[in-house]
Order: sequence, then structure tokens, then C-alpha cells
Amino acid sequence: MKKKYEMKVLSVEFIAKETIEMELYQPEVSKQTVPGQFLHLLVSGFTLRRPISIAKVDPQAGTVTILFKIVGDGTKALAAYQPGMTINVLGPNGNGFSIDDVKDGERVLLVGGGIGVPPIYHFAKRLSEKNVDLIAVLGFQSKDYVFYEEAFKEIAETYVVTNDGSYGYQGFVTHVFPEVGAFDQYFSCGPLPMLRAVTTELKDSKGKVSLEERMGCGVGACMACVLPTVDNSYKKICSDGPVFSAQEVIL
Repeated sequence: MKKKYEMKVLSVEFIAKETIEMELYQPEVSKQTVPGQFLHLLVSGFTLRRPISIAKVDPQAGTVTILFKIVGDGTKALAAYQPGMTINVLGPNGNGFSIDDVKDGERVLLVGGGIGVPPIYHFAKRLSEKNVDLIAVLGFQSKDYVFYEEAFKEIAETYVVTNDGSYGYQGFVTHVFPEVGAFDQYFSCGPLPMLRAVTTELKDSKGKVSLEERMGCGVGACMACVLPTVDNSYKKICSDGPVFSAQEVIL
């Protein structure tokens, strides 16, 4: 069973339309976390926890930064938390991206869509410590929703795509792939339609995907977030994932 923590809220900031960046303090969690994992937050007044991806960690400062989009009453209530308050957190949960999967000298494509961008950034920061060439393709609804572009540009060749063309390239993340050129493998996180498009477009490439999904327990007990696999079995997104081989699961 995953351990529960009381994490102190250090800051809460709108960084794009309906998008909140929240910095939390809990040294033990900051030292345990790997890219792609999530925290399961208990928001005051709600029964079910909210799974929120981790965007950054600073083990020296003991901090964990999460990003989330306000999409309902639960995330609206979470956005109202103030510095100094505490949040009951289960985690870090799930199996994340493995730094060891990437070898020195490789060219790596990172694809994030919307609130799937934060875990990709966490992974990109860790990969930037190695001798690798990073390309990041980031998809958003419109200019108002864009975030972390400058942070990515510091460590990766970066392309921004908006659905309506109000910023960067117009269309979907897959529309930029011809600009990217050859790469050794890819890693992607975002909404399911985007992941389907990415894995279809890159079907001949080695890759891993991280799925966003509503969850019940968050620890693999309730079976609310199962995903079919190519070998006719099922995987639990919360505990077996959220990161899977693109060739392993049926999206």
C-alpha cells in the first residue's frame, strides 16, 4: 500500500487559461518520485481522490510541482487552496518513464498534449542530464492554453502546435512530425485521441505512452481504469501504468 502524506502548499499560480501550477513541500516524496508518476490528492469536501501528474521535483528543496486544469468542481476546489494549507496525498503512484531506456547519443522525440505536457517536461529535465538530443512537440487548444514553452526551449528543440492556429503551428501534434526528422524512440503523454493518432503515425517506431485517466482508488484495487492489451489481457492504468509500451496496449 502506498504511503499517505500531508503535503504543504507553498504556491498556487495560474500559468495559462484554466491551468494551475502548484508547488508542494514534502521531502520524502520529492526524493522518491520518477518522471511519469502521479499524486493522488484528497480534496477537502470530495470523496474520491484526484490523480495529478508531477511536473517538477527538487529533492534538495524538498518540493514537488504539479499542474492541473480546472475541469470540474474538484479541480476548482483544489485551485482555491492557499499557501500554508496542507493536502492529503497518496503516492507517488504508478510506473513512470525509465531514464535507463534512453542511451547516450540517442535522438528522442517527446510529445505532450495539454495537461499531458507536465510529465513529459519532468522526463525531459531528467533526460537533459544525459548526452541525448531532445525534440519536443507540444499541443494545446489555443494560444491562451500554452505553457512551459520557454522551459522546454532551454533543453530541447521545441515545436508548439495549437488546434486553431492562434500560436505556433496549426493542427495536431502529428502534423509537425515531418519537420522533426529521424529519431531513435519517442515518449508521449496526452488525451487518448492524441495518443491514438501519435501511435498510429509512429507505428513503426519504438515508443512509450503515458495515459491520462479518471481513477477510483489509484492503487490497482478497484479495476476502474483498465486498458486492453495486444495479448488479450488487461492492464490497470493506475498501478501497471500510466506508462506503457506503445506496442503493448490497445488505445
